[in-house]
Amino acid sequence: MIFVPIHRGVHWTLAVINNRDRKFLYLDSLNGVDSKILNALAKYLTDEAKEKSGKDIDVSSWDMEFVEDLPQQQNGYDCGMFMLKYIDFFSRGLGLYFSQEHMPYFRLRTAKEILRLCAD
Repeated sequence: MIFVPIHRGVHWTLAVINNRDRKFLYLDSLNGVDSKILNALAKYLTDEAKEKSGKDIDVSSWDMEFVEDLPQQQNGYDCGMFMLKYIDFFSRGLGLYFSQEHMPYFRLRTAKEILRLCAD
C-alpha cells in the first residue's frame, strides 16, 4: 500500500494505492468524494511505472473506492489527526475502530512520538 496524504487547502484527506487488491481508495473524515484525486493517482502510478521500469501498466480495471463507514470528525480541526490514524491503522491491518473522542489521546501520543524521534 502506498499512502498519499492530500491537503485540500484547509482539510486533510487520504488516498491509498492498494497494489495487492488493485484498487485506489479515498478516505475523508468529512465524507467528501473527489474522483479527480483518484484519477490523478492512477495517472501518477502509470507514469511512474513507465518512467522507473519502462513498463506500461493498465489500471483501467482497478476499482476506485470512496471508503464509507469511516470514523468521522465532529469538529473543524481534527482532519489531520484522522488522516494520520487512517494510515496508522491501515498500515497495521487494523480495522478503523476509533472516534472523535479518541483524538485528544492520539494528539498527545503523536506529539510524544515526534519529540522522541527528535531526541534520537
